[in-house]
Amino acid sequence: MIEKNVVTDFSAQASVPVVDPTSYVHPLAAVIGNVVLGKNVMVSPAASVRGDEGQPLFIGDDSNVQDGVVIHALETEMNGNPIEKNLMDVNGKKYAVYVGSRVSLAHQVQIHGPAVVLDNTFVGMQSLVFRSFIGANCVVEPASVLMGVKVADGRYVPAGSVIKTQADADNLPVVTDSYPMKDLNKGVVHVNVNLARGYIAAGGK
Repeated sequence: MIEKNVVTDFSAQASVPVVDPTSYVHPLAAVIGNVVLGKNVMVSPAASVRGDEGQPLFIGDDSNVQDGVVIHALETEMNGNPIEKNLMDVNGKKYAVYVGSRVSLAHQVQIHGPAVVLDNTFVGMQSLVFRSFIGANCVVEPASVLMGVKVADGRYVPAGSVIKTQADADNLPVVTDSYPMKDLNKGVVHVNVNLARGYIAAGGK
């Protein structure tokens, strides 16, 4: 389902999602409101990308939003005035949620804005990212929680971690050549880009 949001005191405009024609949104997924999907994005069944409260939501090229993922955000305006604390800056533009290119959001991940996940990052199953900025080339292993922190590029979050202080985020281990999940995201991206292309070629949309 792809549909516009409703007008409220925290959302002055009804926006229709902008979905690149090379991206696939499964009929059992929901993409609502002020959302931009780049090229070759795969949005799987039961995913919810809901830009009807905090907005805009952005998902970059070749990224995937797997089954049961929720992308949502705290309100970013009230009575026409921006709520700056609920927006994050990426390359001079402000977003409620920004997901970069070649990012994998695995099953049942929650990205709740304000939040940023930069390019080539894998977020593992059932993880939560809230009020946080995740750098590029990171791995968030499954069932992790990140709240109110900034994670530098090229770090990994061990499975089940709860990262709520900047000191803990700064002490996260570095992804090295010996890290077993270093190249996991490449394969996940490859699979999902080809799934998006295949479903579109088969006539789905």
